[in-house]
Amino acid sequence: MRMAYTVSVLGAGSWGTALATVAARRDHRVYLWGRRQEQVEHMFQTRKNPDYLRDYNLPQAIIPTCDMERAVQEADLIIAVVASVGMRDMINQLSDVYYSPTPIVSATKGLEPETHMRMTEVIAEEMDCDVTEFLCSLSGPNFADEIVRGLPAGTVIASEHEEHAIFAQKLMTGTELRVYTTDDLIGVELGGALKNIYAIGAGIADGMDLGYNVQATMITRGLAELTRMGIRKGAHPLTFSGLSGLGDMVLTCTSDLSRNRRTGLALGQGKTAAEVMDSKETVEGIRATRAAKQMADKHKVEMPIIEQLHNVLFDGKDPAEAIEQLMKRAAKTEREDEFVAATRSFMDESGDTFSK
Repeated sequence: MRMAYTVSVLGAGSWGTALATVAARRDHRVYLWGRRQEQVEHMFQTRKNPDYLRDYNLPQAIIPTCDMERAVQEADLIIAVVASVGMRDMINQLSDVYYSPTPIVSATKGLEPETHMRMTEVIAEEMDCDVTEFLCSLSGPNFADEIVRGLPAGTVIASEHEEHAIFAQKLMTGTELRVYTTDDLIGVELGGALKNIYAIGAGIADGMDLGYNVQATMITRGLAELTRMGIRKGAHPLTFSGLSGLGDMVLTCTSDLSRNRRTGLALGQGKTAAEVMDSKETVEGIRATRAAKQMADKHKVEMPIIEQLHNVLFDGKDPAEAIEQLMKRAAKTEREDEFVAATRSFMDESGDTFSK
């Protein structure tokens, strides 16, 4: 007989609601924490989230609350899923009531704008106690709407300590969500954060009606850029061929369910950057673009797509001009791309080998 656990989901947005649903369907008791009293009261009374996934009824196993201590005091697993810009403040609240060594899974796909820190780095820095061993990250090609509808999907949980990733996998794996594990925390978090940027680029190209070829080019060359940065930051290059890399990149770049892609579509159809940034929806790719550009400059990593998207979003550059400049870059041999060379070097140093 499967043992039921208590899962605490901190963040009552679309993805938080979906992950709470996944846990509830596994027969766990689930606390869904939201910071706004009126939202929580509405969920408690109507079993609907008034702001996200409004047509979906919350399972009875989900207990909405805005009391952080109540949400986590009995938790066997904590899932942090708020916007990257709000992660530090939320973790500061968690730190005051975190009494036992409980695994903490970040399910936020983003970078802290000012520091460029990954979400698990923010959590580790903000907690009063050392939680480094207990940190995990969940990322993959997952849309909240499809998850709550019970449609099948795959995702990955990363932790540098295998037992915590396996524990989270055990709690969250079900018929609608197949969970894999990895020890590459850096790669999984960078893949989840940076793919949002390329989804904006893919949306721009589609909004300009530039065809399917450019979509495929955006995905593959974006993956090359992402891998270059990942290797520079210490990630395993093959992580970017998995669910949190290529899988999430394809999904986010090609589906209009993606907020980041929709943002790009609006830009490609003539809206200004100021107009799309005024949206009430959280568009992690906009924040990530600024952070990624600064990271690329700091580490001297070549990321031309991100450079041009940064120019469009923050410097008022016309999208057509940005695409023209990308197309006019000096010709290269793909096999000699520096990210391939860096990957081979990484494999040699780690003892891994490529098949001949």
